[in-house]
Amino acid sequence: MISSNLFVLCLLLLSVFVGCDEHNHIYEDNEEVVLWVNTVGPYHNRQETYLYFSLPFCSGPKETISHYHETLGEALQGVELEPSGIPIDFKGSISTTPYCEVGLTEEKLKAFTYAVKNHYWYQMYLDDLPIWGVVGEIGENNEHFIFTHKKFEIGFNGKQIVDVNLTSENKVKLENGAVISFTYEVSWKSSAVKFEDRFDKYLDPNFFQHRIHWFSIFNSFMMVIFLVGLVSMILMRTLRKDYARYNKDEEMDDMERDLGDEYGWKQVHGDVFRPSAHATFFSALIGSGYHITVVTISVILLTIVGELYTERGSLISTGIFVYAATSPVNGYFGGSLYARMGGKRWIRQMLVSAFLVPSVVCGTEFCINFIAIYYHASRAIPFGSMVAITCICLFIVLPLTLVGTVLGRNLSGQPDYPCRVNAVPRPIPEKKWFMEPAVIVALGGILPFGSIFIEMYFIFTSFWAYKIYYVYGFMLLVVLILIVVTVCVTIVCTYFLLNAEDYRWQWTSFLAAASTSGYVYMYAIYYFFFKTKMYGLFQTAFYFGYMALFSLGLGVLCGTVGYIGSSLFVRKIYSTVKID
Repeated sequence: MISSNLFVLCLLLLSVFVGCDEHNHIYEDNEEVVLWVNTVGPYHNRQETYLYFSLPFCSGPKETISHYHETLGEALQGVELEPSGIPIDFKGSISTTPYCEVGLTEEKLKAFTYAVKNHYWYQMYLDDLPIWGVVGEIGENNEHFIFTHKKFEIGFNGKQIVDVNLTSENKVKLENGAVISFTYEVSWKSSAVKFEDRFDKYLDPNFFQHRIHWFSIFNSFMMVIFLVGLVSMILMRTLRKDYARYNKDEEMDDMERDLGDEYGWKQVHGDVFRPSAHATFFSALIGSGYHITVVTISVILLTIVGELYTERGSLISTGIFVYAATSPVNGYFGGSLYARMGGKRWIRQMLVSAFLVPSVVCGTEFCINFIAIYYHASRAIPFGSMVAITCICLFIVLPLTLVGTVLGRNLSGQPDYPCRVNAVPRPIPEKKWFMEPAVIVALGGILPFGSIFIEMYFIFTSFWAYKIYYVYGFMLLVVLILIVVTVCVTIVCTYFLLNAEDYRWQWTSFLAAASTSGYVYMYAIYYFFFKTKMYGLFQTAFYFGYMALFSLGLGVLCGTVGYIGSSLFVRKIYSTVKID
């Protein structure tokens, strides 16, 4: 019964995520082509968007239209498609034709004037191809004009639409009591562009494949080679000396050993595998980090293969679906780590692990949503989408996390440490200030951030400006470079900490790698003030809220990678030396 219910829920989940377009992108001559209007908003605030008809635009005469199916990803992205009412038929050219009129009352005049002052733009869709236009412009004497004519130039190849261009023409001065007539014209032209390549015009290879981008990748790659070589050489030489010293100590008798000056990482062998403080929260973070890492790499690979950036909301829908489907990864690694630490309250740990990321994301989004509702913005998430997300968390993520936790506890939950853990913790001796965990944590994220900060500029520009990010091969390479650099840095940090006879390496390795996110967020603050012209409460809250979520997610990913590398390193060195 339970399995059948899960199967039904999976089908419902798939039906929510997979969008059904009312067209198959193939048209017969004179067949209806729907022109959808989406949103309107200020140019400098890309995410501050409102319904197209929140401005006193008028719709065309066509009223009956086929239904549009909205996906969950589109709802979360603020896509609000409505029929424009403007009649367009496939290969049917139309000369200049009026489609509606608007009488400017004082209220409508204020709305249009405000839109022109703030450089409002609007977005339309025709056969899933986006179109952008400007509402109006300001004249020389601070007069406000609105564009009343839309000129559509549509390219077709066979029975498919491969290109759409919109030109805004015919400026009309905004005056109280004026009657504005909106017109349009449509021209069709044959095009040699293939249907598979029709989205290429929206990409910007001159920006994303600039020499600086290639140089940054090469620079990061050389940093990886240098760092791996340096870490290997230092650790091999240092560990060789440590092994020689410890083997020499083993040949001494008890009297010589007592009089000798023993120091270093061997002295904490009885505490190095002691469970970390706050084991429940720590294991939940590690499980979530494994989960985020798998989701990130999976979505990048799916985007490279399927070009998800060409479809509205596909990237968000795919990310949510992959996150829900891979929830056992979270439970498996978090639950097994908690069991190896001797944790007994595994149900509480499982619940914390399952809802840690969703609660942070939903909590932040809930606060931003209040502001969006106050502004009547299209980014306000509908109640139905909130219910859908809640159902996914309760009926998909939670059961799958439970399955992963049970498997993790039973398959890899037994501690197999090479050293016994002492009953009484060893006192941590005083050490130099730069060996303190707080200093190591603060410095640990500098090199990982240095390997990705150029890519952060391209990603930020894509999301917060008018660029479409499509070089996901670069992103995959940068993620792999980040993982290697993070592992190398945290291994060195862990060695220095243990050599100072401080066995609190679990949290230190995690936080030293996670501190990369702190530098990313500081860069986001710099980007906001010096690279954008954003303004207003809604856009500012949206920017810093989502940048905080991005930084936290990156921090958990890097922290988990750092902990994994340090854990393997610690296990290796303590299994090599004979412990009395």
